[in-house]
Amino acid sequence: MKNQNNRNKYFFGLGTIGRDMFYSFEANAILYFLSNVLSLPLWVFAATSAMLSVLRIFDAINDPITGMVIDNIRSPWGKFKPAILVGGVSSVIFYLILFGNVGSGLSFVVIFSLAYLLWDIAFGVNDIGYWTLLPALTQDQKQREKFGAFAKICANIGMYIIMVGWQPITSALGNTKTVWFWVAVVVSALYLAGLLFPLLGVKENRSLQEKEEKTTLKQMLHALLGNDQLLWTTLSMALFMVGYCTTTSFATYYMQYIYGDINMYAVLAGVCGVAQLLALIIFPLFSKRFNRRQLYTGATALVVLGYFVFLFADRSLFLIAAAAILLFVGQAFIQLLMLMFLADTVEYGQWKLKKRNESVTFSIQPLVNKIGGALATGLVSLSVVLSGIKTGEVAAESIDAAGQMVVKCSMFIFPLLFILAGYVIYLTKYKLNEKFYGEIVRDLRSRGELPEEME
Repeated sequence: MKNQNNRNKYFFGLGTIGRDMFYSFEANAILYFLSNVLSLPLWVFAATSAMLSVLRIFDAINDPITGMVIDNIRSPWGKFKPAILVGGVSSVIFYLILFGNVGSGLSFVVIFSLAYLLWDIAFGVNDIGYWTLLPALTQDQKQREKFGAFAKICANIGMYIIMVGWQPITSALGNTKTVWFWVAVVVSALYLAGLLFPLLGVKENRSLQEKEEKTTLKQMLHALLGNDQLLWTTLSMALFMVGYCTTTSFATYYMQYIYGDINMYAVLAGVCGVAQLLALIIFPLFSKRFNRRQLYTGATALVVLGYFVFLFADRSLFLIAAAAILLFVGQAFIQLLMLMFLADTVEYGQWKLKKRNESVTFSIQPLVNKIGGALATGLVSLSVVLSGIKTGEVAAESIDAAGQMVVKCSMFIFPLLFILAGYVIYLTKYKLNEKFYGEIVRDLRSRGELPEEME
C-alpha cells in the first residue's frame, strides 16, 4: 500500500507540470497578446476583453453540470481518466485557435470568443477530472496534504516556467504573431505528454464508484446547495482568487509602466516562482506544528505585508522582490490549504447528504478560478484603458502619475480587500477542523460507507 501511495503521489503530481504551463500561458499572457502583439483597434480589444469576462462567468455556471457528467461516467478506466483524456485533447484544438490570429474586426471578436468558450469548457472537463482524483486516492488529511503539496510544487514549476519564460522567449524570437502561435503549439504538446503520468501511472480505489448510483440534476443541486461547508469554502476561495488573479494579471504591465523595464518581468516571475516553490516544500513542516487555522492566519498576514511593501516599491527592485516573496509565500500556503478544505468537503457532503459526489464537489474549483479570472480580466482591461495604456491600435510607451495610480490601486488595494474578505469568511464559517473531520471519517466507516483500505 505504501508503494502505491508513493506512486500515486508522484505520478499525480508530475502530470500537473504540463497542465499548468498550458493554462498559465493563456491566463498570464492572453491579454498582453491581444493588446500589445496583435495591435487590435481599441474597440476590438475592448469587445474581446468584455467577452472574455462574460464567457468565463457563463462557463463557470456549466462546471457543476460537467462534474455531474463525470460522476456518472462508468467505464473500465473509472470515471476520472476518460474526462482527463477527452478534455485534454479537445482543449488543445481550441487553444491553438486562440493564438491563431483568425479574422479581423467583428469576425475576430466572434471567432475568438467562440474558441475561448469551447476551450474553457474542454479544459474544465480535464481540470475537474484531474483534481477529483485527489479525494479518491486517500481520506487521510496528512496524506492528502503530502499529495496536494507535491502536486502544487509540480504545478508551480510548470506555471513559473511559463511566467519566467514567455516574455524573453517571444521577444527573442521576434514577438510576432507566428512566434506566439508556435509557442502555444509547444506548450500544448508538453501538456498532452504530461497527462500520460496520471492516465498510466495513477491507481485510485474504485470500490466506492462501483456502489454509486448515477447523479440526477436534482441530486447535483442538492449536493452543492445542501453542503454548507462547500458553499462557504466556495465563497472564500472565490474572493481570494479574484484578488490573486487580478494581481498576477497586472504583473507585466507593472514592470513595464511602473518599474519602467518590461525585461525585468522575467526576474520578478523568477523570484515569485522560487518563493512559491519554497513555500510548498516547507508546508509539510509547518503543518506538523500548526493547525490549518493558524497556517491560514499566518499566510494572510504575509500577504497583507507583501501588498503594503508593493505599494511603495515602484522602481526599487529590492522592494519589489521583497514584496513578491512575502506575497507569494503567503498565497502558496493559502492555495494549498483551500485545496485541502475543498477535498474535505467531499466526506462532509457524503456524511451529511448520504451521497458521495467527488466531481460535482470539485467542479467548484474551476468554477471559482473562472469567476476569479473573469472579474480579474474585467478589472485589468478597464484599468488598462483608464490608465492610458491602451488608447488605440498601439499600446502607449509610458503613462502619467494618474495612470500609474490606477494600476497600483487595481493591482494592490482592491485585491487585498477581496483576500481579507475571504479570510473572514473562512474564520467565521468553516468548521471542518482536524477533530471534526476525523469524527466524520470514523462515522462513515462505521456506517460502511467508507472502506477501511482507503485511508
